[in-house]
Parts: sequence; C-alpha cells; structure tokens
Amino acid sequence: MTPAARLSAAIEVIDTIERDRVPAAKALKEWGTAHRFAGSGDRAAIAGLVWDVLRRYASSAWLMDSDTARARLIGMLRLERNMDMATMGALFDGSRFAPAPLTEAEQAALASRSLEGAPAAIAGDYPEWLDPYLAKVFGETRPAEAAAMASRAPLDLRVNTLKSNRDKVLKALSHLHAKPTPWSATGLRIELSADARNPGIQAEEDFIKGAIEVQDEGSQLAAQLAAAKPGEQVIDLCAGAGGKTLALAALMQGKGRLIATDRDKRQLAPIHERLSRAGVHNADVRTPKGEADPLADIRSTADLVVIDAPCTGTGTWRRNPDAKWRMRPGALEIRLRDQAEVLERAVPLVKPGGRIAYITCSVLAEENGEQVRAFIGRHGEFTVVPPEQTASVLWDKAEAFGEAALQSAEGWLMTPRRTGTDGFFVSVLRKSG
Repeated sequence: MTPAARLSAAIEVIDTIERDRVPAAKALKEWGTAHRFAGSGDRAAIAGLVWDVLRRYASSAWLMDSDTARARLIGMLRLERNMDMATMGALFDGSRFAPAPLTEAEQAALASRSLEGAPAAIAGDYPEWLDPYLAKVFGETRPAEAAAMASRAPLDLRVNTLKSNRDKVLKALSHLHAKPTPWSATGLRIELSADARNPGIQAEEDFIKGAIEVQDEGSQLAAQLAAAKPGEQVIDLCAGAGGKTLALAALMQGKGRLIATDRDKRQLAPIHERLSRAGVHNADVRTPKGEADPLADIRSTADLVVIDAPCTGTGTWRRNPDAKWRMRPGALEIRLRDQAEVLERAVPLVKPGGRIAYITCSVLAEENGEQVRAFIGRHGEFTVVPPEQTASVLWDKAEAFGEAALQSAEGWLMTPRRTGTDGFFVSVLRKSG
C-alpha cells in the first residue's frame, strides 16, 4: 500500500470506531480481516496512524475546527507527526486510493489555527469530565502532564537477575538498539517509531530462556520501592498475569516464600508458565476455588503484602489511548470500592512490623493519597513509611528520583512527563509492633 492509501484506510477505521462505538483494537482487526492484501507493514502503519489520532483526538479536532475522522487525522499529522501542509498536500492528492485533496477550509485551519488558548482538556487530550480530578493533582501543569500521558510509549524490558544481568542482555539485544532505562538497574528500553512493527521480543532467545520480561520501568520501580527482601514471606495479593510477581521473585533472590493470588482466577492463567520460564522456585500460586479463601492459613505472618490495586488505569493512557475516551465516571466509583476492599483483605495477613505496598497505575488523588489516608483512618496501627525512606532502595538514583517524581505525605507518583515512565503511585504502610 502507498502512504496515501494507508491514510485512507486509517480514516476508514477511525470512522468505524466513532460510528459503531467499537474498541480500536477490534476495529483494526476487522479491517485487516476484510483487507487481506494489506501486509504486516501496512497494518502496523495504519494502526500507528489510528492510535496517534486517539492520542490527539481532542486537540486535532480543535485545530481543524471539525470533528470528522478525516479532520482528526489531518490535525494529528500536524500535531503529532509535525507534517507540513506541502507534504500533506502531496499525500491528499485525490489519486486512486488516496484521500481527497485538502479543502480550502482545511488549508486555512492548518495555516491559521493552533492550540493557543485551548481549554486544558483539549490541550491535554483527555475527557472534559476528568479536568477537576487532574487539576487536583497537577494544577496548572495538567495540560502538559496529560499531553505527556498521550505521547507514544517505548518498549521497556526487565532483566531477570535470576537468569542473567543487564550487560549480557544489552549485548544480545544490540540489534534492537536497546539502552539502559534511566532509573531501574534492571531495565532496558527500546524506542519505537510511529510506524514500527512489534520487534517480536517473544522470539528472542533471552526471552525464551527467561532472561527478560516486558515490563514498563514504572512497574519495575514500583516493585523495587516495595522492597521485598530475601528470606521474607511476601504475598502478591493482586498478582494477575504475574509481572510484579516475577520482579518480586528476583528481588528475593529465590530465597523466602512468595505467594501469588488474585480474586480473578482467569487473570492468573499465564503466571505458571512465566514463573517456570523465569526460573522462580520459591513461588506458591494460590488459585481461588469457589468461595474458599486461598489465604485462610495465613494470619499475621507476612513481612510484605503487595497490592497492585485495581484502578482506572489513567497512568497507562499512552499505551492504551483508546481507554481514556471510553472511561466513564462510574468506573472510578467502582474502583474506589475495589481498592478499599483489597486493602481490608491485606490487614489480617500482615505481621507486626510488616508492610503493605499499595500500588496503582493511576494518577488520580482519589485512588492514591486519598485512598491511603482513608485506610489509615480506619486502621491506626498502620503508618506511612516516609517516601524518602522507600526511595533509598534506588541507591545512587534516589536523590534524582526524588526531584523528578511527585512526592506527597502518602507516597510517590511517577508520570510520563516527570519520570519518563507510565503513571504509577506507590505507598508503603508499616504495621506497628
């Protein structure tokens, strides 16, 4: 397919998403099924265009003073891809399979309009109803913070220190131009261009042998801030597919007892194979069976309970821009109840002097600091470990991290703009005694 034909296809997919109210991934898959002639490179390029439109969904429509699929694509090409009018004109030439030529109104918008004076929700590309929530956290900087959350994310990897080390893996992945991440001592980063295809990490020898896992650096740091130690009893209460479980296992160096469970047993399905591949031998996966409590035998013995809490996922918008436009206010209320419930479940598991590491991939105060304050209000036996103390596990990076991340009385907030990671909140709570 020609570059111009890819633009036409992207407009078609965006129109389908808007008209039929379907998730972007579903619309892209259905388009690919219906257009078998499109190669993998074509599909990757079209997907890149569609995802970028969703990243700049509001601002592109503002720029073009139109909310059609075509207008949003044109606006995105200017805002996200920095394409000038001459280059656009050469692509929008009306030839076979190409979009129709730019209209006078479109040319005028590109020549005269900008985001100057745009409301925060437009400049930051997020739903207007979320503006007061983001204002509470970021104040006047919320357009810049949200714009960073709309940017394209790199591919981050975590080196499994049970199997290898970062220097060895860097050499093995030199063909992918992998580089060390800024903060995590076990992180690698692969920058991806707008039209890049997935580099196929799962086919790399280091992945097959369990030496690397795909994991955002923010998620790696969250596990590190939880500070699981060799010999401890650690419970991963919301283990899901096991990303943080694997990171915790590496921090424990294979020593101690690591228990992984999740209320949704379907989420746990991939964890067994991942633990085996990573060479983790001290993990006990507790899959729920009926109404029985899989942790009924554990009372006041855990050194650390890690809660990767269910949340709105606002911190992961750059990886799933479709999600923010599909998010509704009711989702926040549901997640707040879920978070309070899982915190309550953790309380009887922790021994005196033990800790709870409360983690979300959200930037909203309601899910983060406010949730922690409410918990402490209910459970006076818990206090927040001072954030500067938790950051000490980053050693020589601790001071720089403290300057970059947002620190509150309850914990740390990482954001794409501040730390170059997904948005993550981490609070460590210690039980008295």
